[in-house]
Amino acid sequence: MIESLVVTLFPVLFLTVLFSSGEILRRKNIDMGGEPPIDRNLFSTSKYSIMIVWAAMVLRSWSIILPIEITRMFKWPSLFLWISGFILLFIGRFGLGSSFRIGSPKEATHLKVDGLYRFSRNPMYVGVYSTLLASFLYTMNPLIFFIALFIIVVHHKIVLAEEQYLQKVFGEEYLQYCSRIRRYL
Repeated sequence: MIESLVVTLFPVLFLTVLFSSGEILRRKNIDMGGEPPIDRNLFSTSKYSIMIVWAAMVLRSWSIILPIEITRMFKWPSLFLWISGFILLFIGRFGLGSSFRIGSPKEATHLKVDGLYRFSRNPMYVGVYSTLLASFLYTMNPLIFFIALFIIVVHHKIVLAEEQYLQKVFGEEYLQYCSRIRRYL
């Protein structure tokens, strides 16, 4: 039961923080919903698909789907990846502060190069990828694998498009940052 509560708590808290911070930013006349850097439908499908994969892990933890016991060989690594991924998501989200957008900003923001962004240009994407891998390992469901793979491929395209945007907006400062810090790890 504790395992199920932990598995459930992380995505619920993250989505709560995400949506409540969006409301706080709106009160400051900041639109958290940026412009999709790739095709709008593909962008939205991949973002919402994350919640499907997360839901599969949560439902599996409560034995609602696949009520079979998973081996320790997959259980503990998946829980580690799950918790680590959400920690990266939380720290990355708070590290961006009012510069956080889902998509490319419509207004001026600041280039964040401190905190987790000293180690990865995209710690939140690393966090998402970690939770996707965790969900697959925890469920061992081929459908979850293919949905996760789709999300990773689309999100990599988003990252590449965001990099072009950041280079255009921040120029040499961003190029220097890229030369020091890796895209993911």
